[in-house]
Amino acid sequence: MNFHNLIGRESDLTAMQMAVRGVLVFIVAYLLIRISGRRSFGMKSPVDNIIVILLGAILSRAAVGASPFIPVVVTCLVIVVIHRILSWLISIHPTFGKLAEGEKILLYENGNFREVKLKRALISKAEIMQQIRTILHSENLEKVDKIFMERDGKISIILKPNA
Repeated sequence: MNFHNLIGRESDLTAMQMAVRGVLVFIVAYLLIRISGRRSFGMKSPVDNIIVILLGAILSRAAVGASPFIPVVVTCLVIVVIHRILSWLISIHPTFGKLAEGEKILLYENGNFREVKLKRALISKAEIMQQIRTILHSENLEKVDKIFMERDGKISIILKPNA
């Protein structure tokens, strides 16, 4: 039995061929994520989100037979290699990291929200207060020194040294 009989052609797939494709896509996805590195599902930066979205979309085409199997796998491998190179560049070149993923944004300091920065970050005071309640279990800002929106979009709250 050759490979094409096992996985079928792009049209008229049997249930067994779809099942084999499903297993193969799972194995390929697992290997690609291992090659891509842990940050793909840990960091959630724009670069990391892109690889997750693309791999899911492209690999699904191989699973259902919408595109030829081998070209889909090769395309995904190329995307993973690009992700790996970008991640490496981000990790060793701070300037490239700022360009690719942006910088943290200071939203609150010295007892005041920075209105211009809130607009830049597309976040409201109400959303920040929600995070403060969730993280600090309080609405009291007296203990808060600074609040940042991190590069991944999460809110970080820095307490005053004596708090």
